[in-house]
Amino acid sequence: MSRTAHIVRTTGETSVDVYVDLDGTEKVVDIATGVGFYDHMLHQLGKHGGFDLKIAVKGDLHIDAHHTMEDTAIALGQAFAEAMGDKAGVVRFADASVPLDEVLARAVVDLSGRPYMVHEEPMDIAPMINTNYPTSMTRHILESFAYHARICLHVTVLRAANPGQKPDAHHVIEAQFKALARALKYATRIDGTDIPSTKGIL
Repeated sequence: MSRTAHIVRTTGETSVDVYVDLDGTEKVVDIATGVGFYDHMLHQLGKHGGFDLKIAVKGDLHIDAHHTMEDTAIALGQAFAEAMGDKAGVVRFADASVPLDEVLARAVVDLSGRPYMVHEEPMDIAPMINTNYPTSMTRHILESFAYHARICLHVTVLRAANPGQKPDAHHVIEAQFKALARALKYATRIDGTDIPSTKGIL
């Protein structure tokens, strides 16, 4: 059974087109949001999750990147929710820890159908990456994705820097996206036929 979804979200601020195949049959990741670092992070999600992921966005970047990043995360979450269907046979729970040089990040996922988000990262990372990725948006991106994918998500940066060093914002954020990708890969994997819940529904 195909586990794909195609979501188009159009507002007065953005136009977002997202396609996802949870089983990665085409082996393709193609991302274009207009925000370079965000593209890089979403590419990590597709590549390390083993998903086919195509995202094309036109947003009001002349204002700032907030609407573009938020609406992309919303549409991406909706696509994951649709692609998972009734979640029959999925593993459901998964966690992954990913190092990126001095950084160690962990993501824990429950495909519960109940949106929830816990996020911990250093307070002292640089406020911007390049000119259009506010680092404060990482939490909002993950929250928006988790809410619309209807999953419980915990993302924690366990280590951000060696003693006496300032955290590298790029590494701190990238490790989080890679950990999320791996946790989602394992949680969405098919490992049976039943819905993994005593309620009979997720």
